[in-house]
Amino acid sequence: MTADAGPALPQGLTVEVVRAAEGWASETDLSGLAEAAVAAACAVIRFEAPQSSDLAVLFADDAHVRDLNARFRGKDKSTNVLSFPGDMDGGGPEATHLGDIVLAYETVAAEAKDEDKPFDHHLAHLVVHGFLHVIGYDHEDAVMAEEMEGCERAALARLEIPDPYGDAPLA
Repeated sequence: MTADAGPALPQGLTVEVVRAAEGWASETDLSGLAEAAVAAACAVIRFEAPQSSDLAVLFADDAHVRDLNARFRGKDKSTNVLSFPGDMDGGGPEATHLGDIVLAYETVAAEAKDEDKPFDHHLAHLVVHGFLHVIGYDHEDAVMAEEMEGCERAALARLEIPDPYGDAPLA
């Protein structure tokens, strides 16, 4: 996946990236990947960002994600990605914080290896997945899961990333 693949972010939306753990690529590379993934998701669902809106993406480690997962979801374990919706109703002339996405390096790396997927492909998928959660998508039942996965597949296709739910391993 290349950072310049796919559409641009919607006007008025910025993606703020923080690299808070070892192992991750440079903040510049992470910004390119996160912006491309979010832009692809926005294009697929025709998301129009509120004026002066932002999304924060924190590239953390398992310990940090485990702490957040325990505090906010009551699950004392790490996970690959957590999403925290922000102020979707704000808008207007003031900035709107869409929400936060937090990723756990060790879990993401282990999953990519276990699933024989390129790390950047798996990471882009998780950023798309996290963004969709931030803006209200979920996979609590089969119908919602099918819709969300369809959006993920289409967004990743725009980035020339194979279907993450397909049977064949990504090479």
